[in-house]
This record gives sequence, structure tokens and C-alpha cells, in this order.
Amino acid sequence: MKQRTPWSKPVLTPHRPGGMNKFGALRPQLHQSELDGVAIPPLLEQYGSPLFIVSEKRLRENARHLRRAFSTRWPKVRHGWSYKTNYLGAICNVLHQEGSWAEVVSELEYRKARALGVPGSRIIFNGPWKPAAALEQALLEGAALHLDHLDELFAVEQIAQRLGRQVPVGLRMNFDTGHTEPWSRFGFNYESGAAMDAARRIGASQWLQLTGLHSHIGTFILDVRAYAQQARIMAEFMEAAERETGCRIEYLDIGGGFASRNSLQGLYLPPDQTVPSFEQYAEAIVTALAEATRGRAALGKPVPALVLETGRALVDDAEVLVTRVVGGKRLPDGRRAAILDAGVNLLFTAYWYNHDVRPLQPVEGLAEETVLYGPLCMNIDTVRASVMLPPLNVGDALLISPAGAYNNTQWMQFIQSRPAVVMVMQDGSIEPIRLAETLQTLTELERVPDALHAPFPNPTPSR
Repeated sequence: MKQRTPWSKPVLTPHRPGGMNKFGALRPQLHQSELDGVAIPPLLEQYGSPLFIVSEKRLRENARHLRRAFSTRWPKVRHGWSYKTNYLGAICNVLHQEGSWAEVVSELEYRKARALGVPGSRIIFNGPWKPAAALEQALLEGAALHLDHLDELFAVEQIAQRLGRQVPVGLRMNFDTGHTEPWSRFGFNYESGAAMDAARRIGASQWLQLTGLHSHIGTFILDVRAYAQQARIMAEFMEAAERETGCRIEYLDIGGGFASRNSLQGLYLPPDQTVPSFEQYAEAIVTALAEATRGRAALGKPVPALVLETGRALVDDAEVLVTRVVGGKRLPDGRRAAILDAGVNLLFTAYWYNHDVRPLQPVEGLAEETVLYGPLCMNIDTVRASVMLPPLNVGDALLISPAGAYNNTQWMQFIQSRPAVVMVMQDGSIEPIRLAETLQTLTELERVPDALHAPFPNPTPSR
């Protein structure tokens, strides 16, 4: 007897802009049930949903790829791992084992790095607010300290005078490359002359020594010409500052901002066609820097070390978020919606990325435009405003990626507690690197006054 084909409910799918690619075909439905050869469904059963999963292998590969791209082009290269991108201890230590320094932007992050065993001499200290105690600790421990404003310059000078010794400092600059929106909030402006004024002020101080320059031109920068122009401007300023103050600049720190292979909202082309490779970033930066510093050898001056503070491009694709469907509905406009147990409280980057979303297992049925909502009782809790997915049932699991950058530092205890994070080790074993929160986690720092212990007042006895 001929076997019957299973019946599936017919669906009318209205045409909507963005539902098809430029060739007129829907994206093929993909699924992903493992990470580095480790099956994901058993991890959900053991650690619960939602769940962040990190690949140690990918993290190390990315770090080595970045270092290779730059060290084969420039003689002195140093990488500072951007703690604000993801400061889970296991992730930081993987990168420190690969040779990365710690790049921190607050006293909290500085202490985090020191607690992980990073010596002060391998910490780059940025940020607009560094309390006096943190400044003194950084100076005593030999951190690379970058001055952000004049008040900080004066504070460091006073500390050095009290310590009775001259201290090396770096100067943070900002400028317009002509290829990106300028970030003028941080550091001293180049075009207005504020940066050179600060360099002269440092050169005139018996307690300060200018040894480095730093700038960070933005985030998720797709145009490598911006970095080439940054290198030219910083090299030009280095030469001028050395002439005017007699200082010797030992390094140029170009910050971070390299894009990850995530899909930025508003871009038509996919990341594979828009995001430069590490080699493309390196070629643009080093070519410009080599040209701008060509005359130093004739003057007997060494070329400066090139310092990178890349974060997003290293960790983003090394981590995924797995979440389950907890409900579904039809919206008034006819679109299908699925409610997930993970929302923007965990995936803050959903506000500017169209994250890749894949079922963990093959799902039968015609793909439709679907809205993915999180579990929060907030209208803004939208994980994907529009994605083509087959019919989803309660309990189905979805894998969202890349998710490694900024989500574990910007996540919130808002309405829902934060879940576990596990790492797939290089040998295939699984290690929890952050435990799931409980109600006790949320309330352990709270204190209830004795007078407020009773949640409800005693009822007045009736007469």
C-alpha cells in the first residue's frame, strides 16, 4: 500500500519587503544541533534554557588569527583584550593565555583583571573616570595609563609628586578620520589643538613623561580606510609631539572597533560581504603606518609598537545563545509570532543586530515571516522583528548567534534571572563558567528593616 504524505496545514504568506533575497528565493532553512562536535540538546537538559555556550576552540583560533595578521606585517604588536566586551573570567583567561593584555575602562575592571592574576604591567587603563585610588594603584603597578582629560592629568601629576617619582603616561586623542562619525567625547581633540596643548603640558612637568598615544575611533567599523587615516594622524602627531617636547613615543594604541561577522541592522548585504577580514584591517593600518614612520630609521628612532584593543571581533562568534519557544500567536497583521524564554535582558545586541536564528533540529513546514519576542512584560522585548522560520511549537529550541560580544556584560536582572554560561573545552568536555542565578542571587544584597519584616499588617479584629 502506498504510504500517504503527512498532511500539513496550508498557509497564505503575503509578500513583504525583505522576505526574499535579490534572486527571488527564500533563504534555505538551516539547523544547528551541535557546537564543536558537542550535541546541544543534552546541555539544555542539564543546565536549563536559556543557555549561553562558548567555544574555547573558536576563541583561541580568533586570537591567533588576529595576532598572525598583524605580527607578520609589523615588528612590534601588542593586543589588549577589551574587558567591557565580555569579562567572564574563563573567557578573559583564554585570551590572556594567548598572550593578550587586559584593556580595562574602570576601577571595577582593573580589579577584575588583577583578581584573575594579570599583573599591573600588562594592563591598559582607559576610560573617562579613574578614581584617585585606582590611578595610584595603576601607577605603582606599572599599568599603561591613558589620560582622558585635563583634570585627570592634574590628578596624576599630584599623585606622582606625592610619590616622588616621574611616571610614564599615554595621551588619549580624538579626531575626524573623514570615514566614520567622529567620537569627540573621549580624550583630547586633535583638530582644535587640545591634544598638542596636553602634550606640551606633560612635557613641561617634571613628574610626567609622555610615552604613548591612544585613540579609539568608533565601533563596528566596516571601512578600513578609517583605520589607515587614524594611523597617519597618530603618526603625524607623534612626530610633532616628539619635536616639541623631547619625549619619545614608544607605542601607538589604535583602540578597537573591528566588526564581527554579525548582521548589522540597516545593511542589505550579508556580513560575509561587508565585514573586513583581520588581514584587510592589518594591511590598511600597517601600510599607512609604515609610510608615515618611514623617516624614523634615518633619525635613529625605533618604530613604535602597535597596540590593538579588539574585543567584539574576537569573542562574538565564539558564543551562542540557545533559547526555547514558550508560546506562539498570530498578530493582527497576519504575521506569526513566537515567544521565547530569552529576551533583550540577555541579548541586548538585538537592538542593533539581526542575529542569525536557526532551529536546533529540522522543522517541517513552510517558512513564514515570524516575529521573535522575549518573555519580558515590555513592548520593546523583540529579539528579531522579522525572520523567515518554519512553524515553531512550544519546546522547540533556537540557536542565536553570534552572541559573545557585550551580552554577558550588558545583560540585566530584569523580570527574569540570568542563565548559566558553559564552555565547550578544546577536548570536548563541558565546563560551567557562570552558574544560573536564583532568587537568592537577586536578593542576597538586600536588607529588610525589622519593622518591615511582616509583608502584611495584622488585620484589625472585628467586633
